[in-house]
Amino acid sequence: MKKNITAASLLAAKSKGERLAWLTAYDAGSARIAEQAGIDVILVGDSLGMVNLGFDTTIPVTLEHMILHTAAVVRGCNTPWVVCDLPFGSYQQSKEQAFANSAHVLQETACDAVKLEGGAAMAETIAFLSARGIAVVGHIGMTPQSVKKFGSFKQRGKTTTEREQIFADALAVAEAGATALVLECIPDDLSAKITAAIDIPTVGIGAGLSCDAQVLVWHDLLGLSESTPPFVTPYINLREQAASAITAWADDVRSSAFPKKKS
Repeated sequence: MKKNITAASLLAAKSKGERLAWLTAYDAGSARIAEQAGIDVILVGDSLGMVNLGFDTTIPVTLEHMILHTAAVVRGCNTPWVVCDLPFGSYQQSKEQAFANSAHVLQETACDAVKLEGGAAMAETIAFLSARGIAVVGHIGMTPQSVKKFGSFKQRGKTTTEREQIFADALAVAEAGATALVLECIPDDLSAKITAAIDIPTVGIGAGLSCDAQVLVWHDLLGLSESTPPFVTPYINLREQAASAITAWADDVRSSAFPKKKS
């Protein structure tokens, strides 16, 4: 069996040039499949609000939602490093609020790390958590919890000003003691510049090939989403296959072909 992934494993992989695979999961069954498939890191993303709970954005997701789903994922796997997203409003008020909620998440779920969105503005909070023994994954670029501010989920870093701010954010997050940094929906060359400039692994989602690791949402990878981001090509269309199988079963039920009579 592969050894458990740790924070040290992530840093070692970057130093060796080894690329790691991250994937979201939201329940024990999905976690078991991800582990069987050899996934290195499972991110219990607040994206569960949109793909599982029916919200239009991630903003309505609560700490209780994240704890419930993260605990299930932890119960479902052994080897992957498990990261829990801190939902909107659970860490932005103060570094003390962030610590209290992060400690609560770790105690209730036994996960390995928390993730929070924001760059230089969150550096003090990241440093505060890191100094107190909490592994933190940063997240910059397109930050879904800020959708009300930006007005869309589109790529960031198109202007010189945005590029400079994102690069400064990356340096600040790394210097503050984050264990890894998610780069979402930024230009490839900016991701390459950031990845070369910081000592912690970068995790790309719609951010090109230069990142140290890649992450995708479970539903997008497997073709379960009604629509997928432009940077994702599903590896299978499970939505169509599932609908076809369910239709065939329902037809058999209605025609009395199911259940089959015992001979």
